[in-house]
Amino acid sequence: MENQEVQLSELLQIRRDKLTELQENGRDPFEVTKFDRTHKAEEIKANYDALEETTVSIAGRLMSKRGMGKVSFGHVADISGQIQIFVKKDILGEDEYAIYKKYDIGDIVGVEGKVFTTQTGEISIRAEKVTLLSKSLLPLPEKFHGLVDTDMRYRQRYVDLIMNEDVKKTFIIRSKIVRAIREYLDGQGFLEVETPMLVANAGGAAARPFETHFNALSEDFKLRISLELYLKRLIVGGLERVYEIGRVFRNEGLDTRHNPEFTLMELYQAYTDYHGMMDLTENMYRYVAEKVLGTTKITYNGIEMDLGKPFERITMLDAVKKYSGVDFNEIKTLEEARAIAKEHHIEFEQRHKKGDILNLFFEEYVEEHLVQPTFVMDHPVEISPLTKRKPENPDYVERFEFFMNGWEMANAYSELNDPIDQRERFKAQEEQLAQGDEEANTTDEDFMTALEYGMPPTGGIGYGIDRMCMLFTDSAAIRDVLLFPTMKTLSDK
Repeated sequence: MENQEVQLSELLQIRRDKLTELQENGRDPFEVTKFDRTHKAEEIKANYDALEETTVSIAGRLMSKRGMGKVSFGHVADISGQIQIFVKKDILGEDEYAIYKKYDIGDIVGVEGKVFTTQTGEISIRAEKVTLLSKSLLPLPEKFHGLVDTDMRYRQRYVDLIMNEDVKKTFIIRSKIVRAIREYLDGQGFLEVETPMLVANAGGAAARPFETHFNALSEDFKLRISLELYLKRLIVGGLERVYEIGRVFRNEGLDTRHNPEFTLMELYQAYTDYHGMMDLTENMYRYVAEKVLGTTKITYNGIEMDLGKPFERITMLDAVKKYSGVDFNEIKTLEEARAIAKEHHIEFEQRHKKGDILNLFFEEYVEEHLVQPTFVMDHPVEISPLTKRKPENPDYVERFEFFMNGWEMANAYSELNDPIDQRERFKAQEEQLAQGDEEANTTDEDFMTALEYGMPPTGGIGYGIDRMCMLFTDSAAIRDVLLFPTMKTLSDK
């Protein structure tokens, strides 16, 4: 280990010495302010017939370099991919070639020259001029993709992006997914908006918020856990179709599908219900898949999921009956629900009502089976404080969760717009809070005021964008689709 550290120290010094020499000779790369690039690597390869023997200029990072006396080969990588450069002493000139030979892998260069194909058939650029645009003072890892320490890949995402082409592609696809979502919703007449991240009351979801103190107002604030309550205010205000794509923050654990800050999209549409949200979800997912992937079939961890077929629709009661054999329609009292839970070794808390226990059965017996796109509908009212009740069965609400691959991908309601009922629901949530449920909501009085002005019948939904990106890119963990996931700070000691 000590020898490795000595070798690294020597390498670092050599690179700094090279920079000093360049600067002393009036060739400081950090004084270069721009470079005129005409093409990217993949663009040249894709249009070779038209570009053969045409002068082009590219810019990127020197990823490989091998020399054979008066001739050198290398590969330059830009955002599109890599292309080979052919550097010859007779073309570049003796002095410039000598300088080029001192460049290191990792340096950022600009190359001007003609497009041609080598004897081995590789499309390349015959360099006529090579300009050092930035000096890399740290050596790139040799086999970064094979590192066992994935922790360092997440911490130093910039190196991960340099060394791992698949990682770069993942984040390009992520960007395209978000763009396609916007295209679809804009085409449906939705208005994109922005609402506060720093709030006095963090409501709209069952989660613990992060808390902070705002010095200027001498008040405690929270980071939002949801986008819901402000977007509903906008529906009250007459903005009939709104959506927001933004970061929310939940003070919870880290695992393969959870990060404390993540990207949520919520949308609200006046004059529709949760059935309208199902139709929108089905159409939007298909549109995004076809736009980004060119197919409605996606494969995750070897399992194919078909977005082209009609999505299954099943009630929570029927799903629990199907996979556990327990029919909660036959369970009339809380005592019966507790007894059946004990019988099936389902752990519950004293505060849990019959609807909570139904949901525990769902989580235990059903979720893992929901691999193909499925809408699970009609949740118990106890776990849905912001949702409109089903008129024919007020113990349940007009809500669905969208599942794929056994994961919850979206959560939607026919939104509760009765301010009297909403106040009672908030009251019930505060009782839960008093009994130790740290994820329960508290009454948002300004939101209540908005509801009392009148909110039209509204359908609303929240989508986990990160999980969608995981499925569309076949990524094993949420950290693989977050450029800079939350990590424990490394100690300096």
